[in-house]
Amino acid sequence: MKIATWNINGVKARIETTLTWLREANPDVVCLQEIKSIDSNFPAEPFQDLGYQVTTHGQKGFNGVAILSKSSVEDVMIGLPGDDDDVQARYLEATVSTANGAVRVVSLYLPNGNPIGSEKFSYKLSWMMRLEARMKALLAEEMPVAVAGDYNVIPTPEDAKRPQAWTNDALFQPESRTAFRRLINLGYYDAVRATAPGPDQHTFWDYQAGAWQKNDGIRIDHILLSPQAADRLDSAGIDRETRGWEKPSDHVPVWVELTM
Repeated sequence: MKIATWNINGVKARIETTLTWLREANPDVVCLQEIKSIDSNFPAEPFQDLGYQVTTHGQKGFNGVAILSKSSVEDVMIGLPGDDDDVQARYLEATVSTANGAVRVVSLYLPNGNPIGSEKFSYKLSWMMRLEARMKALLAEEMPVAVAGDYNVIPTPEDAKRPQAWTNDALFQPESRTAFRRLINLGYYDAVRATAPGPDQHTFWDYQAGAWQKNDGIRIDHILLSPQAADRLDSAGIDRETRGWEKPSDHVPVWVELTM
């Protein structure tokens, strides 16, 4: 089973790019972030024509997550538990079932948190505490789990071309990185780092200042695997070439292949 995640930065602006990549990469499950569309306006038909079942949790103009699956989708959970007043569309969870087994898949778009010291940064940290609680609960179910998405966290200095450029950014604050490590310490595995240690494993290049041309990137899109999923991990990768396509997202797809 090939599971991918991609912050597409607007489904309507990026639909042709997304469809082209889907035809080439042929993932079984895709977690999308920043679809920037309410559910009723999401252009599901082109994805359905490629064989995907479409599940969305959308919001007008902002945020929004989706799960595309070529297999049956069951037990859908919309929204991250822990705050009934949180109306931002950032979390979607479902079980993908096949003849060879099932995987619990999460598509998440973690808050950016900038500027530091603002309510947005407090929201980011509280959201990560809620995520930690949910990921702990998922471990208790003892099934393969893939928590995929745009985490808006640079875990280590090695995950940035120029870490010094991010010292005043919410993505690289000690509090953000510590919260991310707490997720790993629950027992999850960072799939990309499990298969490709070392520098230059970037997933995001800003539109500004020629970041792509200079390879001035960061790694903020991650797939965290439960032990049961990590035992099935065959390979993982980053499809960085999509960043050089016409009208690209500033993020690129990240994927894992699990032996079911």
